Amino acid sequence: MLRRGDTLVVRWVDRLGRDYADVTETIRTLMARGVVVRTVINGLTFDGATRDPMQQAVRDALIAFMAATAQAQTEATREAQKAGIAHARAREDAYLGRKPSYTRAQFNEVVTRLNGGEAVQAIAKATGITRQTVYRIRDHRADAEAALVRWAA
Repeated sequence: MLRRGDTLVVRWVDRLGRDYADVTETIRTLMARGVVVRTVINGLTFDGATRDPMQQAVRDALIAFMAATAQAQTEATREAQKAGIAHARAREDAYLGRKPSYTRAQFNEVVTRLNGGEAVQAIAKATGITRQTVYRIRDHRADAEAALVRWAA
């Protein structure tokens, strides 16, 4: 919904995409549409208004550096998370995985309705859980039930 002349304020450029290419493309697209992008952490402004080739080059280099830094931070966080999970798994009883978004009663109702041939969307609506969760239960029933057992739900 951003239009020419609007200002988008973000904490840091990593909020604008998933990786380097996504962040740089998003900023360039916003600037091309006339949207000003401001970062809170370092107070930088990207507006696309300059026509001077040297200033454009400096701006593009700065965007590239910030996007690369954001991607490096994301990757470092992922690696630390993987290491933490591996450590917890090594202790066997410490890592339970993500807590299920459904209860035992919801699981049982989903299974019953799936066995009855009901549509996934109807099951999701009736049980109050998301369609994706119903699909996960349908496609990986044993894993879904194992998660309930691990969490004693």
